[in-house]
Amino acid sequence: MTPFELIVREHGPTVLRVCRAVLTAHDAEDAWSETFLSALQAYPRLGADANIEAWLVTIAKRKAIDVIRTRARTPVPVGDVPDGASELGIPDDERGEVWALIGALPDKQRKCVAYHYLVGLPHSEVAAIVGGTTDAARRAAADGVAALRRAYATIPGGTA
Repeated sequence: MTPFELIVREHGPTVLRVCRAVLTAHDAEDAWSETFLSALQAYPRLGADANIEAWLVTIAKRKAIDVIRTRARTPVPVGDVPDGASELGIPDDERGEVWALIGALPDKQRKCVAYHYLVGLPHSEVAAIVGGTTDAARRAAADGVAALRRAYATIPGGTA
């Protein structure tokens, strides 16, 4: 098996180009480092006939996506905090009953709805978090939304 240092030397520029194509220069360097840290851990289990460059590019792509997701979830500092209610469609105190309905869902449905519909994770990642298969996570999220629609329709002024 090729020493890992030689793999870094040979494929490092390609991995950096992949990261830079998706991210800013600083973030690309972080993703490059994370790529090779992950690759170092998995390298001993890699098959002898594996396409190392394709394997590293796949890891780099996933690490770049992780950076993008992290940046999207990081709060942005603002100068002045608005005093009024949000006009972005984000539930506030006036819609506390919606949060109560979400809280009343069974645990797995509540988590699947939150991770998929509120956080935006794909069902495969939701399944990895809550346990079970992708199809089970998809079903739990769909059942949870259906239950929310039925319950919301019973609230005065609520429409499904």
